[in-house]
Order: sequence, then C-alpha cells, then structure tokens
Amino acid sequence: MNFTRWSPRLPGSPRRTAAARGFRGAVPSARAGRPGRRGAAEPNPGIEPDADPGGTASGGGDAAPEPETRLDADPGIELPVSATLGRLPAPVAVVHGPDHRIAYVNDAYAAVFGARSPGRPARDALPELAELGLLPLMDQVLRSGTRRTVKARRAPDARSYTFTCSPIDVGESGGVLVSAADVTDQVEAAERLRAGERMQREAAVALQRSLLPEELEQPDDLRVAAKYQPGGTDAAVGGDWYDVITLGAGRTAMVIGDVMGRGVRAAAVMGQLRTAVRAYARLDLPPHEVLQLLDGLAAEIDPNQIATCAYAVHDPHEGRLVHASAGHVPILIRDADGTVRRVDEPTGPPLGTGGWVHSSAELPFPPGSTAVLYTDGLIERRGQDIEEGVNALVSAFAGATGAPSVVCDRLIRALGVTAEHDDDVAVLVLEHPLRDNGEAELFRSAALDLLGGVEAAPRARAFADGVLASWRFPAELRELGVLAASELVANSLQHGSPPMRLRLRRTDRRLIVEVTDGDDRLPRRRQAEPGDENGRGISIVATIATSWGSRRTLGGGKAVWCEFALPGGHGH
Repeated sequence: MNFTRWSPRLPGSPRRTAAARGFRGAVPSARAGRPGRRGAAEPNPGIEPDADPGGTASGGGDAAPEPETRLDADPGIELPVSATLGRLPAPVAVVHGPDHRIAYVNDAYAAVFGARSPGRPARDALPELAELGLLPLMDQVLRSGTRRTVKARRAPDARSYTFTCSPIDVGESGGVLVSAADVTDQVEAAERLRAGERMQREAAVALQRSLLPEELEQPDDLRVAAKYQPGGTDAAVGGDWYDVITLGAGRTAMVIGDVMGRGVRAAAVMGQLRTAVRAYARLDLPPHEVLQLLDGLAAEIDPNQIATCAYAVHDPHEGRLVHASAGHVPILIRDADGTVRRVDEPTGPPLGTGGWVHSSAELPFPPGSTAVLYTDGLIERRGQDIEEGVNALVSAFAGATGAPSVVCDRLIRALGVTAEHDDDVAVLVLEHPLRDNGEAELFRSAALDLLGGVEAAPRARAFADGVLASWRFPAELRELGVLAASELVANSLQHGSPPMRLRLRRTDRRLIVEVTDGDDRLPRRRQAEPGDENGRGISIVATIATSWGSRRTLGGGKAVWCEFALPGGHGH
C-alpha cells in the first residue's frame, strides 16, 4: 500500500485524488515532525480545512452526520503536512487502515504519551487510545466518514483533553486523524463549581434540618417516626416541616406543613410557623383554633407566602384523633384489619389567605391503627393528577407494615422518591399499637360520671381509691392520686357545671387524673388568703403532682388534669 498520498477528508465527502482537490501539500514523513519528500511525477496532496474543527459528537459519538462542505485551498500555496502538524502545540496522531496502523504522531503527542513507531497497529502501539476509549470511536469514524468527539478525558500527564477523531484519505483504506485539545483549565473550573454547589447544597440541607426537630418526642401511647428528604440537587431549601408535641394528660399533637416555594425565605417562614405551632400547642387549643392563629401569623410574616398544614391531636382516653387541615393533602389511616381510610374533611384554605374559619373533626383511632401525615412532594408528579398519587399512596400504605420508621422508608421507596427527586418530602407515621396481655396491664383507663351534689366528692374518692388499688399502686402514690381526684372534683363542683366526669389513666410512665365538666371557664392557680375557706384546690394539686393543666373541650366545657410520674417509669 502506498502511504505517500493522504489528506483529511470532510465527513460525508467522497474520496478524491490529489489533483481533484485543487492544491498541493507535502508528504508526511514516517518520523514525527519531519516533512517528507515530494514526488516529481505527481503533485502532493494537501490538507482540506475542516469546516467545524470543534466537533459536535461527545461521549462515544452519537452525533448526526454533518452536512457536506467543500473548502478548497489556493492552488498556488503548498502546505507541508508533517511540518505543519509537527509545529502544532496540540497532540496529533494519524492512523490508517482497519487496524489503525500508525502513520504519524507529532512532537506534542510524543511529549504526552511517549514516542511511537510508525507502522504498528494502534491497539499495540497506542495503548493510551484504548484506555481512553477511542478505538471503538475510531472504528465508527472509519466506517461512517463522520467526525466524532469525546470530551474531557484525563491523559497520563494528569491533564484533561477533548479528543476529536476525523476521517482522512490515506491510501485506499482510509485513515483517522486524532487531535487533542487541552481542556484542563475548563475541567478544573467545572469541578470547582460543582464542589462549590455541593457545599452550598450541604449547607442548605443542614439549615433545613436544623429547623426540624432533632429528635421526635415519644408519647406514652403512640409510636412515631418521621423522615425528611430534601428535593433536587440545587442549593434551594424547601419549606416542609413536621413535629410531635406532647400536651399532657396523655394527649399528643402531630403537625405537618409545607411552605410553597423554595429558598431561604421559604425555610425562614417554615421555621417561624413551626415555632409558633409549638407555642400554640402548649395552650392545648382545638386543632382548628391553632390553624386560625397560624393563618393570621402567616399573613403577618409574608402575605405573599402560602403554606398548607395539617394538625391532629390524639386522645388515648377516647381512642380518637381530632384534626383540622389548612389546604393540606389528606391524612391516611390504616385500621387494624388493613383497611385504609382517607380523611378528606374538613379542609379549609391554606395558611396566609386570611378571613376564613377552619373547623375540626373527630375520627376513631383505636389500638391497632396507624396514620400517615405527609407533604405533597411524596405524591405529586409532573404530568400526573395528584389524585393518582394519593391512590398510589393508599395502595402502598395498605401493605407497608412494620415499625413507623420502617413504614416511612417503605412509603418513600414505593412512591419512587430518590435522591434526584425534584421536591422536598416529609413523612410522619404514628401508630397506636396493640399490646399483649403483659404490656396491656401497664396501659389502663377507668372513668366515672358524676351527677353533682354532696355525694359527688365521696363517690370520686372511693372510686379513685378502688381503681388505684386494683392497679397495684403503692400506698403513697395511691393516697396522692385519691387526693388529686378529690380536689379536682371539688373544684369542678364549685366552679363548673354538669355533666362532670372523672377519668383515671395509667401508662408505663405516669398516672393521669382528669375531671371534665360543662363550663368552659379555665381555672387558674391563685394564692388563697388565710381566712379563705376555698381557693386552695388547684394549688394543692400543683404542689403534689408532677404537672397539671387545663383546656377547653371540643364540644364546649373544659378538662382539668394532673400527672404523677411512676417510679421506674421508662420509655419505649
């Protein structure tokens, strides 16, 4: 085969003789950097300039063929090929034939990869091309006549190059010109940019997580777990939040919310709303009143920022959830038999809209029930109706068994949420567990309806004494419990109205004494004067009990309660 005539060929163009190409160049020498001799009988082929030296394909070459272009040089100008390529600062290699035998490498190529002998196949003599993944690309170029480019491959000199493989005419079998452009500075700049973005995102996620509870409160009667997963790969934090708040008397508040939008502003609003929820929850208000207060606060913080929120309170005495929603996605409840209920009503407008009245509703939540509260990032997808997402979550929740933390993970996986998910996701799962006989002995309740009159206080004392004795409480604790029940009933008789009820409850951690009546005026602790005959009941309760409190009940009236920590009480 005669290799004394060769020239680069534009993609898609037919092979032409040197005379047809219209200009002359020097013959490449077998040694890098030395021009070959020109034959006397025929003109030397020249280099046909490439219309697009940058290349368009990347990563192994999936680009479409380029349009045919012809650029003819001035026939009066000779372009010595070897001398020209030898002076280029970029590495260049020329190979020919189906096994890509070396025809030429320039000095810049030898400086990066080492000297190479002509005539040997590239697979043996140019191992760097195999390591860089260029050999299959060169096969494609030789077959298709289309230039291909791979971007930012690291070479042995620790610098990064973009390699372009261009078809050229070398004898009858054709060849490939491999050229490399040093893109180290661009690659390093891109890596620094990515590192900076990662740091910003890590800081943003850390900010978001710092606004969420570091550790959830664990109520006596419930098992709870939550999972938060930031969305997207950018540095913009979201406004999803959740919380669990123990209210006293065995009651627990659960809240989950979502501030619309992303960024520091959304996170700041979220942080203020979460703090406000904890403050309002301590007032032990009905759920709809908490949402009304949050609605006004959200409008004051930022009238342009809208948030959704669901707030629920669990009462183990009644085995129920009292809940309210401000435009939030529906709570789901799974009963002990596996049936999943969707709680759609009542739903008021989102927080920050103002001028609306929210309402609360009750639903059964007996032992064996599990509930999930979540944000819309779990179920909302582009191009899909949100109802489809809710239905998918219902199906996944029906089969997601295990501890609450396991259920959180299973729901997130079942809904296809990954690290690349474009929206924040928060999931809160609460379980009212069924307890076996041994554990059930530590969770007991008893109640007595009181009609009023002079016999109410003696009946309450006798009832409390009998119940606490049956629960095998030590004598000292039993006396304190009976005294607290007597004082709370006396206070209700003095300042309340029928119907009245005494409730006793024990858990593995505490004894709870609670009295409800029909008057919604809340008691306050005050200092009785020496001559006063009454006014000391609440002070006595506050002195002997671990904690005490009062709240208005949903149907009107109030509840006054106190708690006693049990010796050796433990958590779950």
